[in-house]
Amino acid sequence: MTRDPRATLATGPLGPDHHVAVSPHHLASSAAVELMGSGGTAVDGAVCANAVLSVVAPETCGPGGDLFALVHAPQMSAPAALNASGRAGSGATAADIRAAGYAELPPRGPWAITIPGAVDGWFALLDRFGRLELDAVFAPAIELAEHGFEVSAELADALERLRPTLIGQRSAPELYPTGRTPRPGDVIHRPALASTLRAIVSEGRAGFYEGPVADGIVAAAEGAIRPEDLRAPQAEWIEPLGADVFDRRLWTIPPNSQGYMVPATLAVFERLGSFDDPADPAFQHALIEAYRVVAAERDQVVADPTTAPIAPDDLVDPERLSALAELVAPDRAGRYAGLRQAPGGTAYLCTRDASGMGVSYIQSNFMGIGSGRSAGATGVWLHNRGAGFNLIPGHPNEYAPGRRPLHTLSPTLWTDGDRLALLLGTRGGHYQPQLLAQIAADLHVGGSCPDDSQAFPRWVVHDLAPGSTSRVEYEPRFPRRTIAGLSERGHDLVPVDGWMTGWGPVSIIRIEDDLRGSADPRVSTAAAVSRPAGTPRS
Repeated sequence: MTRDPRATLATGPLGPDHHVAVSPHHLASSAAVELMGSGGTAVDGAVCANAVLSVVAPETCGPGGDLFALVHAPQMSAPAALNASGRAGSGATAADIRAAGYAELPPRGPWAITIPGAVDGWFALLDRFGRLELDAVFAPAIELAEHGFEVSAELADALERLRPTLIGQRSAPELYPTGRTPRPGDVIHRPALASTLRAIVSEGRAGFYEGPVADGIVAAAEGAIRPEDLRAPQAEWIEPLGADVFDRRLWTIPPNSQGYMVPATLAVFERLGSFDDPADPAFQHALIEAYRVVAAERDQVVADPTTAPIAPDDLVDPERLSALAELVAPDRAGRYAGLRQAPGGTAYLCTRDASGMGVSYIQSNFMGIGSGRSAGATGVWLHNRGAGFNLIPGHPNEYAPGRRPLHTLSPTLWTDGDRLALLLGTRGGHYQPQLLAQIAADLHVGGSCPDDSQAFPRWVVHDLAPGSTSRVEYEPRFPRRTIAGLSERGHDLVPVDGWMTGWGPVSIIRIEDDLRGSADPRVSTAAAVSRPAGTPRS
């Protein structure tokens, strides 16, 4: 794995008077820190970074997708939580899709396109917590789109893999300017997306939810989304979901997000014994089984907030989690009901400004570039989050107009009393709770620093079919005794070739005795960037 030499893996130890940003791309991290250094808040920086990622990493995110965020400022007892995930349009029902001959919702196609919520999320965040004008927040992204940027290895790989799906779309020419897939290091321009971002700056939400982008969304969804659907705001400030884990308060997004799985997994893990060594096979067995026993029920309990069968707080009720922990055998891998696998195309980033405001921020197009359909020639690629629905009559997550689908996005924000202590998240579909639980356990139980936690080998559970045993793919850098102990406990272990580059990057900002940002070494462009407050802009 060759890293971009401009991508810095770590910042710190730093004093509190620093701005820090960690994201999947060094251009986004740098833009966020520059903006915070010019008077912007951590929210200004996060939205700026998201816009830059929309330009340089469209295989992960963009204005055609959804957004969740947690924002904490000094003296806040709980973070503000934003659900900016879009709803299904009014032009189709599950019965219509079943009548077309489908038993499951096709992962790509018109029904999988839900109303994009990210742009409404941008405005909700900036209106409440931003300080700068829109043109300043979006200027770095517009400049890169107009003047060009170097294609990363990750983007080149994604464009080659997705070429048969994307090449016929009207927004494809700016991604394939010569008709072929660009190579790493090639410079491409995205004038169509730059024009769309300029329209958002000058016209507000109407620059996206009306006019050419809106027309393109309606056409791509083939009537499943109607113009009047786009006029309804998608972003909503909600109550965050909090749970006590490792003597901290872990905050996340309640359903329709699967975020509850992170505190639930860690709370079950805590109940399974006293551990302190991540290389101990008992430690990793407990973590794997804690995740699996929680994951087994996800598809039955995560749905639109209006139809979810269990209240958010009840999902992390201590008695309920203790009952789940009792299902885990300390010396044997169990069999559980299983859940649907969901691949991800997502960008997670976190920012913290010198005033102490922190943002845990995740935005996604879902499966690569999502639906594979663009909103006309606007440079906007539309997500396929509707694939999170099912077609089971009467199920709380059944596709229906106005509902939000099950979402894999799982940002976390940790507090110690009223003090911000940790910002942590990743991309990775149904792998997100697995990766976050491993990092959090290593940080809080194993006592590692963020950089060591990033470098520690990881596992992912793949086979989650009903009644399955535990098939675990793992990075071969685990100690032999760890793998031997897991094998003895009945886990089906499959080593990967080197680092797991397909999932992550995990981004971390930890605020304890000092301030540290840490980027994931598994993705070449991932970067942590910092600068002291008051430093002149370069």
